[in-house]
Amino acid sequence: MTGPIAVSASSAPPSTALLARRTPVAKIVALALFTTAALLTRDVAALGFALAATFLVAPLFGITPWGLLRRGWPALLGAASVVVSLALFAADRSGTVLFAAGPIVITTTVLVNALSLAMRLLAIALPSVLVFSTTDPTDLADSLIQHARVSARFAIGALAAFRLVGLLGDEWRMIAMARRARGIDAGRNPARWLRLFASTAFGLLVGAIRRGTRLAVAMDARGFDAGLPRTVARPMPWRPADWLLIAAGATLATAIQLIAHR
Repeated sequence: MTGPIAVSASSAPPSTALLARRTPVAKIVALALFTTAALLTRDVAALGFALAATFLVAPLFGITPWGLLRRGWPALLGAASVVVSLALFAADRSGTVLFAAGPIVITTTVLVNALSLAMRLLAIALPSVLVFSTTDPTDLADSLIQHARVSARFAIGALAAFRLVGLLGDEWRMIAMARRARGIDAGRNPARWLRLFASTAFGLLVGAIRRGTRLAVAMDARGFDAGLPRTVARPMPWRPADWLLIAAGATLATAIQLIAHR
């Protein structure tokens, strides 16, 4: 799969870690089982087990627990926002009062609800970061076609989108540096920072739409949408270790549910 798809070098870095070498579809199936179990519970103990398991298996994907936290900072920010919003606007404030300062009243019920929702967000987001940050986009497309029997048109389109995601961060930095060079800077003014952020995001959106349109035309011109049967350039065998990974995901998912319903 060459041509216009290879416009970005945003593929996942090659890794020799045990679980990073597994077939992408096997990793996605195991991830789906694990995160579905986390999604269906709000038990703090079960979600704590899910997070502990995520950090324990992170080295098997070639990522340290600290590296996982650095890569998953948006999820950490989202979890913090959940805790703050519930502390300020929760409707159910029953239970023992732990902290009270004006309109801010934190009770045991508010604390448990905030922790469970924040932990559930992390238990879904961090394993996803773990899997997709160690999966090469080209390998993912090949595996979807060979193992999940996904149409080549969808898989190649997903590959192109995956490749372009890495360009968004680079383009954001370029837009920010260009504006700074022209003397456009928010300084310490929050309102001006918000306006600058919104205008930069709009410029990034316009650029992404234009790049996507050009890429679609280029792919169509090279016959990616010809509708003809496609051959596989890189056969990807399904190994027993892939079944073991799915079994491990199912086992962890079962353990989460058993802890939640103990």
